[in-house]
Amino acid sequence: MAMELIDTHVHLNDKIFEGELNWLREHWQAAGVTKLVHSCVCPEEFESIRAIANQFPEVYFAVGLHPLDAQKWTGETKEEILRKGAADERVVALGEMGLDYYKAENKELQKEILKAQLEVAKELDLPVIIHCREAAAELREICQEFWEKSGAVSGVMHCWGGTPAETQWFLDLGFYISFSGIVTFKNAKTVKESAQMVPSDRLLIETDCPYLAPVPKRGKRNEPANVKYVAECLAELRNVSEETIAQETTANACLLFGI
Repeated sequence: MAMELIDTHVHLNDKIFEGELNWLREHWQAAGVTKLVHSCVCPEEFESIRAIANQFPEVYFAVGLHPLDAQKWTGETKEEILRKGAADERVVALGEMGLDYYKAENKELQKEILKAQLEVAKELDLPVIIHCREAAAELREICQEFWEKSGAVSGVMHCWGGTPAETQWFLDLGFYISFSGIVTFKNAKTVKESAQMVPSDRLLIETDCPYLAPVPKRGKRNEPANVKYVAECLAELRNVSEETIAQETTANACLLFGI
């Protein structure tokens, strides 16, 4: 029996894939990818993402506002995310949301938007897809405060690039940790260390396509089929079989996203 893999973070609605989705699907099916979770960077994307899920029944999706799109937040956005999150049973998460402090001048706004989206996730009882760049300590603080005030929210630290110490912070908060093609990069020493320490019941894999293609496809356009290279790298780092990684990450994704 072939390995089953779940790519837990894709952006198939990117213009770079226009007109090529059927061909991409043949690729991901050949690679053993049986389910995909399509992330969302702003609510305006919702219908284009839903159209892809209508075309391919193995695609589930999210709705949310990415921290790099914080300027798009209006007085109506929270209600819009709430409404869209409840509008389709294939919505399995909220996000991607989080903090991105790389060159950021709107840190306070990002924090407020993250808190608002955590409130929506709590209301809808959906997990969150978290984007975190150069903001691990601040993100941890926000989550700890929210958990104490409102209760824990489940979710995943997507495309994780943090240190082992930071990884432990988010494991302690109950998050799953998802590794992308970055873990295959030769110079990604701390990411590889983090990948070795995540418990097997908290591990996820993703491509974040069309970005961050793993070795041996680095520098090319990424696609869901390439998640197999992430699985191969994790198997090597963790000294287990690829089948074990496939079974663990698939079971974890099904549990977290209810798919």
